[in-house]
Amino acid sequence: METMKLRSHIGADGILQIQTPTDLKDTNVEVVVVIQPLADAEVATSSEAQAQYNAWGKPTTKKSISNAIARMEQLRREVALDKTSIRSMIEEGRRF
Repeated sequence: METMKLRSHIGADGILQIQTPTDLKDTNVEVVVVIQPLADAEVATSSEAQAQYNAWGKPTTKKSISNAIARMEQLRREVALDKTSIRSMIEEGRRF
């Protein structure tokens, strides 16, 4: 059993939308939702950032984003073609 406490906002349409990652997949679950309005003072003081998750359900942090960018730049350098290689590929393609 997993218990989560979330804060959300119900829009003018009156619909509450909840999206949260779980480790469970392809299974039946029971979900209990308790809706409790927050006082305006409590909402104003809670300026903490909401946790964001990547496509794999892992929380994203400054460090994880920096690591991902560094890895993408490394891959770009590894697979980059120099201009002479591109020219030779074009010439090779013209022969066929």
